[in-house]
Amino acid sequence: MLLAPSLAACSREARDVGPSRPITRPIADDDPRVAFFQDNVWQVAQGGRYFTWYGCGACHGEGARGVRDLTDRRWRHGGGFADRFAAIGDRHGRLAFGTRVPVEQLWQLAAYVGDLSAHTPEKRRRLNKDQRAEPQGAHWAGPQ
Repeated sequence: MLLAPSLAACSREARDVGPSRPITRPIADDDPRVAFFQDNVWQVAQGGRYFTWYGCGACHGEGARGVRDLTDRRWRHGGGFADRFAAIGDRHGRLAFGTRVPVEQLWQLAAYVGDLSAHTPEKRRRLNKDQRAEPQGAHWAGPQ
């Protein structure tokens, strides 16, 4: 009889921890971790914060033209999640931010950049207003 109450008490301690923080880059666009970032409003919003913090908007903000315009979904190096991650954080590639930005933040930035084409002018204005109190980089300086 004592076993049943003790087992019931343990169920209150059960925790749904979800996926662990990523410590590696996405394997491909079908990496199961991608959905946790790409389809998660909070993760996308965090990516927007880092987009502002790291000064990405200085080159890729509203009014950006050509290859700097991230809203047109015509990306030179591919538009899949893994392509966006590599373009932002490739340690050996084009931008090499991966040596200075934590991996989890790179995942969040890649999710945010993928969401940019869905931002209406109203949403962009709201995001800009919401982030006025956030730290804002005038240009990329990396984490201090």
